[in-house]
Amino acid sequence: MSEKEKHECGCNEEETCKNGTCDCSADENTAGSESAAPAELTVEEKLAESQDKYLRLVAEFDNYRKRTARERLDLITTAGEETIKGLLNVLDDFERAEKAAETTQDVQSLREGTKLIHQKLVDYLASKGLKPIEAAAGSDFDTDLHDAVTKFPAPDEAHKNKIIDTVQQGYKLHEKVIRYAKVVVGE
Repeated sequence: MSEKEKHECGCNEEETCKNGTCDCSADENTAGSESAAPAELTVEEKLAESQDKYLRLVAEFDNYRKRTARERLDLITTAGEETIKGLLNVLDDFERAEKAAETTQDVQSLREGTKLIHQKLVDYLASKGLKPIEAAAGSDFDTDLHDAVTKFPAPDEAHKNKIIDTVQQGYKLHEKVIRYAKVVVGE
């Protein structure tokens, strides 16, 4: 074995190597590895480290909460902007109809124009997911869709718990009721 292999530890003694290191090297390596190993942390140091991790986690969560709240607000603002842009065309049509109503004597054309504007508004809202709730006279009263504003004595047994009249149309937005239909119910 070469001199370097026998004396890895740097000692000056001529000793035989065991497993590629000399006896003194093994003793010094063990002693050196113990001193090179990190000292065990004290309770105070562990506590300080835990507190630091906790503070960083709290700060990170607070930043996450603020960022998601800001993103949610931006989403709501953007969604409202898109809806309003779509309604501007209907508003323009109403303004033109108003001007036409001041100068025209043709009531029939005003009615037709108003119906067209109404249909345009209904179509736009339907494209955004708005659906009217069915509340025809004679249909069953459903508390999940209808709000009974008053009860009226039914003329016969067939009209009990049936809708007699619709006071105000109800609407759903993507299968969620956003306004219940206000109806008169037979009792």
